[in-house]
Amino acid sequence: QVQLVESGGGLVQPGGSLRLSCAASGSIVSINDMAWYRQAPGNQRELVAQITSGGSTTYADSVKGRATISRNNAKNTVLLQMNSLKPEDTAVYYCYAEIHPRAYYFQRYWGQGTQVTVSS
Repeated sequence: QVQLVESGGGLVQPGGSLRLSCAASGSIVSINDMAWYRQAPGNQRELVAQITSGGSTTYADSVKGRATISRNNAKNTVLLQMNSLKPEDTAVYYCYAEIHPRAYYFQRYWGQGTQVTVSS
């Protein structure tokens, strides 16, 4: 089975930094886009950053200049480095990937989520 597993969430002070990791595992043929989303209680899930298989990136206006998304195609991993964190960044962060497993064409996969809390 294919799955995404996030790690790196936790508590950080305002102005601090955090690095989130996501690893895809299972019978994977290839991966197209990978992304990070986040959702705060009572809010809709929103896109934070996206990266294509070729390395092109897209960022939400709210995190531009503070976030960097990267990937290692050989290891099927995607990272999100966030700096200058604000309390508004507090949310559950979800890894997303478009994955081609052995038995199917591309499917959309989500990780279980990791909590990021920005507070003094």
